[in-house]
Amino acid sequence: MGFFDVLTGKRKLKQPAPTDRVFAMSTAAVTLQLELELTTVGKAGIVFQPLATADFQGIVRDMEEVVRGTGEETGTTVSSEDDTFGYRWLVLSDPDVEDLVVGINACSTALEAGGYGDRILCAVFAFADAKGAKVYWIYNYKRGAFYPFVPARGAQQRDNERELRLKAQIGTELPVEAELERWFPLWGIPI
Repeated sequence: MGFFDVLTGKRKLKQPAPTDRVFAMSTAAVTLQLELELTTVGKAGIVFQPLATADFQGIVRDMEEVVRGTGEETGTTVSSEDDTFGYRWLVLSDPDVEDLVVGINACSTALEAGGYGDRILCAVFAFADAKGAKVYWIYNYKRGAFYPFVPARGAQQRDNERELRLKAQIGTELPVEAELERWFPLWGIPI
C-alpha cells in the first residue's frame, strides 16, 4: 500500500501481466520436444473463477463460441469443466501447440476485455515424457511467468527435483517464475 492509497483510502489491485507472454510457449515447445524429449499431449486449459452474473456468463459463452468457430478451421475442440474448488476449466484439444496457445490467448483476451482479467487463475499446457509421465507448464497470468509442475507417483506429491531441472534446462525460452514459493501445485488437472 502506497502513501497515496493511505490518503485516498483506496487500494488499487495489481492487474494481470500482459498476456502476450503466453506466446513464448509456441517457440519453447520446439525446445521441449527436441532437447528435453517432452511431447505435447495435445491439450491445454485456462482456469478462471466464474461469476453467476449474466454479463460474465455471456462473455464466457461468446468466448467458447469464438474458440469453437476458429477450431473448425484449425481442428481445435473445446470443453469446459468445473472443479471441486469452484474454478472453471476451459480445455482445448489440438495436436498443434501453436493452435492451443492462440486459443488460450483468445480466451484470456475475451475475459480481460470484459473487465474480468482478475478472475483468471492460470493457463496449463500438458506434455509427457517418453515413459508417459505428465509434465505441466503453468502460466500464471498475474505474474506473467511460467513454471513447471511435475506430479510424482503417489497421492499429491510432486517431483521438485525434476521441476528445478526443467527450469534450468529451458533457459530463456520461457519467462520462468523466479520465486519458487510461487510454483503452486494444481492437483486434479483435467488435461
